[in-house]
Amino acid sequence: MKRFLRDNGLSVGFGAMFLAALVGQAFAGQADFNDRQLSQGGAEVTLLQYLASSDFAVNVAENWQSEYLQFFLYVFATVWLVQRGSPESKPMDQIGTESDEQQEVGRYADEDSPKWAQAGGWRTAVFSRSLGIAMAAIFLLSWFAQSVAGLSVYNAEQIAELQDPVSWPAYLGVAEFWNRTLQNWQSELLAVGSLAVFSVYWRQRGSPDSKPVGTSHDTTEKSG
Repeated sequence: MKRFLRDNGLSVGFGAMFLAALVGQAFAGQADFNDRQLSQGGAEVTLLQYLASSDFAVNVAENWQSEYLQFFLYVFATVWLVQRGSPESKPMDQIGTESDEQQEVGRYADEDSPKWAQAGGWRTAVFSRSLGIAMAAIFLLSWFAQSVAGLSVYNAEQIAELQDPVSWPAYLGVAEFWNRTLQNWQSELLAVGSLAVFSVYWRQRGSPDSKPVGTSHDTTEKSG
């Protein structure tokens, strides 16, 4: 067990923190929802009822979609965009998808390479982009979930105010939807851009997201 925890410390650690934060959000969200219900003359809901509500779903989904948008854009952008001096960037002379030899695919793969990296053809082409495809798929699914849950919340408010509910396509054109969405997007893009630039000049000893403390500001990609 100790070896498993050591070898999987990042996934286990962040998984545990994620679950703790999600549970905390559930209780805090229920309390906030019930406060709003009481102020509007409505009835309180139980935790299970809140977890099944569109209010909880939209709050979770809008955060997930912005995070996976960040990962999707970063995975693809760093193929072509570089930042001199940043450990988050490839070397300046490796812009692009690189050669088969550099990527160890097809006839350049070794016996330990993943099977689809060795296969060539469409399988290697798909596997070569599988991380970006996965990030994009999760982003689109969570964005869709956010829009559906947000539509339910929005229409409930419309009915409470004696106004007509709207369809899903119409909701996608509502300012409230894009206000919530773009708030999350801009914060994630700012965070990624800041890390790429700050890591040129600042250090965190022992972190793979930082260059070694004594490395020149102009050194690109190197981490430790």
